[in-house]
Amino acid sequence: MAKVAWLGLGVMGYPMAGHLLQRGGHDVTVYNRTAEKAEAWIAAYGSGAAAASPQDAARDADFVFACVGNDDDLRSVTTGPDGAFHAMKPGAIFADHTTSSAEVARELASAADGKGFSFLDCPVSGGQAGAEGGTLTIMCGGDQSAYARAEPLMNCYARSVRRIGGSGAGQLTKMVNQIAVAGVIQGLAEAIHFAEQSKLDIDAVMATISKGAAQSWQMENRWKTMHDRAFNFGFAVDWILKDLRIVLDEARHNGADLPVTTVLETYYAEIQKDGGSRWDSSSLITRLGDKPNAS
Repeated sequence: MAKVAWLGLGVMGYPMAGHLLQRGGHDVTVYNRTAEKAEAWIAAYGSGAAAASPQDAARDADFVFACVGNDDDLRSVTTGPDGAFHAMKPGAIFADHTTSSAEVARELASAADGKGFSFLDCPVSGGQAGAEGGTLTIMCGGDQSAYARAEPLMNCYARSVRRIGGSGAGQLTKMVNQIAVAGVIQGLAEAIHFAEQSKLDIDAVMATISKGAAQSWQMENRWKTMHDRAFNFGFAVDWILKDLRIVLDEARHNGADLPVTTVLETYYAEIQKDGGSRWDSSSLITRLGDKPNAS
């Protein structure tokens, strides 16, 4: 059993921290910007403790995990005035599950190294359902020995955990993931729209092509809700748009040519502007046909 702190109890962090407590049997202290959420977590899981700040949560912890919104949120809970980095003990490990920039990962890894503890960038894939089911995929960057110590804890809420390379490699891999996901969603959206315009039996079409080379997780899990124009089932437009902007910013630095991703960023921005910020990422199909039923 390890002494663990968890920072951020959103739709992902809430169940992930719960798995550390229930599956792992760890001693878990949680912090959330809205204190009521931390108290609700303790009530839901029947154990654990709440801290008033990231610094208080991290004090004496062997491992500190974070899952917050963006680079600024991450800096706030790490190096901000009440940040965890001010209380991390030597030899401890900070593992960050936020999808953020590779730049901030390297920045925080350097800061941690200067204070005698380790920082791992460990973004996740699998969405809310994966967090709740404990079946996430985690891609990690950072020191190998620190990763080896943290991996058993991450296995409490993941079905696949892998170190890709040094600091920033986890975030760069998540960018690769988001490039692929967004492209697949757009392809599926166009395929469904084409089938609809052709007046085909959508159920029959999808049952057939999902057994061939067109098969994907998005097709298996989203074709029906996309066809129904219902988008309350997953990763929000606000978040995929944030991620694609991180991708494109990194591409400006590394010289990658991403024409499809560039276009899809504008498509998601249009959906967000039109009021679809909380629809899930499969709402790309709304640009091709009638408006959704989701609210």
